[in-house]
Amino acid sequence: MARIYEYQGKQLLTAVGVSVPHGGVASIPEEVKRIAEKVGKPVAIKAQIWTTGRFKAGGIKFADTPEEAEAIARNLLGAAIKGLSVEKVLVEERLNIDKEFYIGVIVDNSFKVKAPVLVFSVEGGVNIEEVARRNPERVSSLVVDYLRGVDASDARELTSKLEVAPPLTDPISQAVCGLYEVFKRYDARIAEINPLVSTKDGSIYAADCRITVDDNSVFRHPEFGIRVPRDMEREPTELEDLAWTIEEGDYRGTGYFTQMAPEIKGEGYIGFHGIGGGGAMLGASALITRGLKIANYADTSGDPPASKVYRVVKAVLSQPIDGYILMGSCLANQEQWHHGHGIVKILKEELRDRPGFPVLLLVAGNKEKETHEIIRNGLKDLPIRLELYGRDYIYNTDFIADRVKALVEEYRREKGKKGGKEVK
Repeated sequence: MARIYEYQGKQLLTAVGVSVPHGGVASIPEEVKRIAEKVGKPVAIKAQIWTTGRFKAGGIKFADTPEEAEAIARNLLGAAIKGLSVEKVLVEERLNIDKEFYIGVIVDNSFKVKAPVLVFSVEGGVNIEEVARRNPERVSSLVVDYLRGVDASDARELTSKLEVAPPLTDPISQAVCGLYEVFKRYDARIAEINPLVSTKDGSIYAADCRITVDDNSVFRHPEFGIRVPRDMEREPTELEDLAWTIEEGDYRGTGYFTQMAPEIKGEGYIGFHGIGGGGAMLGASALITRGLKIANYADTSGDPPASKVYRVVKAVLSQPIDGYILMGSCLANQEQWHHGHGIVKILKEELRDRPGFPVLLLVAGNKEKETHEIIRNGLKDLPIRLELYGRDYIYNTDFIADRVKALVEEYRREKGKKGGKEVK
């Protein structure tokens, strides 16, 4: 799922009639001052980053004057909040809040539901799952008939299950309908207003929002400027931009790539490549517990062609790494010899001039025997440290992780001696 920023989400809410605090988005301190002057009252300055918990992390500040807002923006813009760079801030009027609520639309993929679900809570600003667990009587939900949609009567049914003051019933119901309209119109997977607040004068505002768009629908919404439709808490790196073109241009199977360490500093990083999710994740965890650093997470499941496997591995090897592991720890329902052909071609191209480079491949499933033959024959003259394993090792992640660690340590010692230093 691809996220959009809070200010973008509020633009969508405004377009469907949901009230948001008066303000605007800025990328320079002088612009922050101009917006604060236009608002004409105390403001909140909110870092536009893809993460929750901004207030506690120092990403939301308050100012009484435009000059104070400008000074705050000088410190906030360009700063790192929870490891994320702040490039824009949202400047909004500071609300005189009386009560907070939560409304959301989520997709329930369970076999019993398989539909959007409206959720409403008389507690806002907190983790809704925790509220539902601790105080279920404070949360209500309603399964949506997608073909019929949501109208005011549905919204009132949702809110009537809880104690809501009568003057707030209609404006909250309008906000529910508006949020669902955004959810539907923009192909969202999650749409939340948290908190939806009532002010001392009885007005209702979307004080904050979170909207994520279905990856497969991003092409329908170029206005969001989403470069890589992945659920990420930061802007994509240059390599992730490049790697996305693999998936964007070829939907046969999966060609997933994300960098776990956008900036690789020092040695000891390995390129990680999985086939499937659970087993590969366990393998990654086993590597980390042994002190190895994972540069990236790649996945080529779903029976991709050799050309796609080739391009994903090329992205992995383009990083300054000290080893490459393919953790195909599953009896995959795919023809694995496509992986064999793709891997042989790219390793022969990229590793010919990296003698001793560690490569551990765990490949199991359909055409396993033929795939191993392709790999052994294709790489027999390549001067690398190669170990190849099959289905007997798919549950033995500790053994695989120990072998990777040993190979990487040998390689680093060898490099250190050639470079005139001893690597410990």
